Amino acid sequence: MDAANGTRLMAKQPLIVMPVEAPVQQQTFDLIATLVGALAGAGQMLEDGDVMAVSSKYVAISEGRVVSLADIVVTPDAEAIAERYAMNPRIAQLVLSEADKVFGGIPGFLLTYKDGILSPNAGIDRSNIPSGYAVLFPEAPYASAAAIRRAVRERLGADVGVILTDSWLMPGRLGTTGVALATAGFKPVQDERGKADLFGNPMQVTQRGIADQICSAAQLVMGERDEATPFVIVRNSGVVLSDIDVTVEDVAIDWRMCIYVQSLTEGRLEAAVSVQRSAFS
Repeated sequence: MDAANGTRLMAKQPLIVMPVEAPVQQQTFDLIATLVGALAGAGQMLEDGDVMAVSSKYVAISEGRVVSLADIVVTPDAEAIAERYAMNPRIAQLVLSEADKVFGGIPGFLLTYKDGILSPNAGIDRSNIPSGYAVLFPEAPYASAAAIRRAVRERLGADVGVILTDSWLMPGRLGTTGVALATAGFKPVQDERGKADLFGNPMQVTQRGIADQICSAAQLVMGERDEATPFVIVRNSGVVLSDIDVTVEDVAIDWRMCIYVQSLTEGRLEAAVSVQRSAFS
């Protein structure tokens, strides 16, 4: 019972996160057939309302987005960037080819904007792939997520949401967490503005990144080393499924509006400011 207004609150269902192992892949393969086989092997069935979290890297490999570094032709611009940031020149060239925007970098990495996400090296991944190769982001992540959702509905008869998951470095923090590269079947952001908080005050700015939060839960069981778990079923997430078209504009902001990027570029203080810590620090 809600003591504030006398109404009965509905009990929330516990969140269930189920990992599904699948074969390691190194070249183009049938993703949906692999998913169907993996679910059968794990003894799992998808239910209406589930969210299927799929490794974006696994999707990219299925689409043939694996490149040999030996085939990369390095331009003078990439050579200069590689020298400045102590990078492999071929990786620098890939980043310049893939990124929507390059801001700068540190030794070994460039900070980029790619498909609506701030990420190191435009999401190019060299882990869990043979030496000398790299995996790029899927060519069209949101189209890929929508295609997976349609295929699951056709092959398995389940109405599910789909997220392509990736790992992300949060500014100022050690360790990676989950981020949704693309979403299909539900709105990735839940707008809480105008709704009342616990004390009846209207929320002013809060918009919850539902897809990213689900990704973080999925990443807990998906792992990033040798777990071979590219699929995760997330049940009772509370998302409302629909056939709306989801695009990057539904979740990403222009990098010029990003507090991290803008504060350290055009919004940067010209001189260092000394901040006195409060007695509560």
